[in-house]
Amino acid sequence: MLATILVAAAAALSFALPARALSPGEIDGKVEELLARMTLAEKIGQLNLVSNGPLYRPEMVREGRVGAGINFNNAQDVAAAQRLARQSRLGIPLIFGLDVLHGFRTIFPMPLAETATFNPALARMAAESSAREAAYVGVQWTYAPMADIARDPRWGRIIEGAGEDPYLARVFTTARVEGLHAGGLATGVKHFAGYGAAAGGRDYDATDIPPAEFRDVFLPPFRAAVEAGTETVMSAFNALNGVPATANPWLLTGILRNEWGFDGFVVSDWAAIHELIAHGIAADGAEAARKAFLAGVDMDLAGGLYDLHLADEVRAGRVPEAAVDEAVRRVLRVKFRLDLFERPDIDASRVDAVFPTPQSRQAARSVARESLVLLQNRGDVLPLAPGMRSVAVVGALAASAKDHLGPHAARGHREDTVTILDGLRQRAGRAGIAVAHADGCSLRCETTEGFAAAVAAAGAADAVIAVLGEPEALSGEAASRAHLSLTGHQPELLAALAATGKPVVVVLMAGRPLEIGPALDQAAAVLMAWYPGVEGGPAVAEALFGDVVPSGKLPITWPRAAGQIPIHYNRLPTGRPTRADNRFTLNYVDESIEPLFPFGFGLSYTRFGFSDLTVATPRLSASDTLEVRVRLANTGARAGAEVVQLYVRDVVASRSRPVRELKAFEKVFLDAGQSREVRLEVPVRELGFHLEDGTYVVEPGRFEIFVGADARADLAASFEVIEGLRVPPGRREASRVKGRE
Repeated sequence: MLATILVAAAAALSFALPARALSPGEIDGKVEELLARMTLAEKIGQLNLVSNGPLYRPEMVREGRVGAGINFNNAQDVAAAQRLARQSRLGIPLIFGLDVLHGFRTIFPMPLAETATFNPALARMAAESSAREAAYVGVQWTYAPMADIARDPRWGRIIEGAGEDPYLARVFTTARVEGLHAGGLATGVKHFAGYGAAAGGRDYDATDIPPAEFRDVFLPPFRAAVEAGTETVMSAFNALNGVPATANPWLLTGILRNEWGFDGFVVSDWAAIHELIAHGIAADGAEAARKAFLAGVDMDLAGGLYDLHLADEVRAGRVPEAAVDEAVRRVLRVKFRLDLFERPDIDASRVDAVFPTPQSRQAARSVARESLVLLQNRGDVLPLAPGMRSVAVVGALAASAKDHLGPHAARGHREDTVTILDGLRQRAGRAGIAVAHADGCSLRCETTEGFAAAVAAAGAADAVIAVLGEPEALSGEAASRAHLSLTGHQPELLAALAATGKPVVVVLMAGRPLEIGPALDQAAAVLMAWYPGVEGGPAVAEALFGDVVPSGKLPITWPRAAGQIPIHYNRLPTGRPTRADNRFTLNYVDESIEPLFPFGFGLSYTRFGFSDLTVATPRLSASDTLEVRVRLANTGARAGAEVVQLYVRDVVASRSRPVRELKAFEKVFLDAGQSREVRLEVPVRELGFHLEDGTYVVEPGRFEIFVGADARADLAASFEVIEGLRVPPGRREASRVKGRE
């Protein structure tokens, strides 16, 4: 099915591809030839990224003072700006970038929702489809994927990433980079690094992360992007351990370039270089430009400080021109790799109105179906009984097309969206079921004025579908929340609906886990829909009526209360493990220590069982691969999918290690009554951790494994690593280790 969708989508679009890709040596030669002809002003121009908006000055492009653009998101603007670039003295083309996180015109579910599919092939497909649409109108580069690990749902941008687990984030980051490349876009993985650990979940706040934890948890997705070939990296807004990421040479040069060998270019986030003044490490724009540049930021996004100050800094001897040359080399190298010098400029007559296509809608619905997470289904109220005559749909979110798209929706149009209300009406209509709708209250539910109409509709129906949550304006960037409850009077609305005695199904539209403890008592079923995109309505309707079986899993731990945050399954152990009969252990006095739902959790309309766990080779060396086999059986009456999850614990090590870590998973589709042996593999090299100095070690010793359907997996076995390894920072050669450090 995925292959069919991609082939059809590719056939619908045409792109001019180079007849022959240049070799690295040929590219280097062309870069040096061009660099030798450039003035200092033209060199600095390549490091200047401007935004298409009120402050855009087209004459700067013709003068060779601009190297890249953002928000040139239609073919007419791209073609006009590129024409000016071709008219500059050297004719160096611009590279045009845009945030294409989860779709261009066809909007897919948000990245966190895509990760909930636990199906990286779907994420790759969504990325490729999105890239093809953006490339069709001349976009060449995207500031994506977002690879920030996030353990705090108060942070609004948690919805843009892959959740809390470094392995899961690695897998999905790789899939997205590969998909975006396949669709014709260069990638700019962001935000490097530590941005997702903002203090208090407050966007843009500082982060404090111990170096070993930083390397173990927060860096792996970025390294995966580099290994997948990302052309660019975007630096982060935050200060990391007291040093802003945009002026952090240890991060941008030491790790990214020296240790990982990254040879693309680094771009700042929006005006982040200017923000170094507010960070308190630069007195003025000139000092901010100098510090960011010398730390390793090659391109200034929408700040204008390189254009204003970098030439003076070179002439004053504070910035070596050789360093400018090296930054320009990196930018030009990417442009040659993308064949921008020879690629025909975009046809200005192209418009994004040709999208969504039937194929892109099919792709978006495929992702939405598997992203839905069934959190509760008391009494098997879902799927909805075929004999019912009417349902009441309550909630303004059900009909709000804009909110289905979610934040960072690129060129998404609300009129392209099939809402949940639309989807339910279409599906119910085919079954002869009447659908009534009442908002109950506004999107933020500021008043109770509409409650009476909603309760009346509920009372007259056989079942109630309450679409609740948070509007998209409360999610994404600059949308940190101190309180994670349902907004406004929604809890009271839900209580009123439950009081009718009719079965209530809550469809939750939100960009993060919310505090829904009371809702679990009032609702028979709860389905997490995230922001499901243009085809979210049909996908939700199909799930509620049982046309598809929910298979999504939580890529984040769901807290009971905001007071538990930050919360994540892969925490370190404590010397006083939780005991219900001893208050002097890891506990809260006013709340359970356990989350409301664990990482990896998600229900189905069928049942699955795990058995026959075996470890193929219980004694392993550093060069070996752990192979685990387990039998998965669909013991229910319906076909469905389960995610087999493998967790590992290093029992005794030189540093305290997490209570368990996800190391492999596979999504398996089984018919009713079918069983299958599932084999999961983990290279022993993946079982290590970092020391404070950046050294990576896999220590010999006993490891426990746990296999199951979520982070509570209890089917257990063990194995032993008899020979480990040690890799110093920046090295790939490993030395053998016979014992712990």
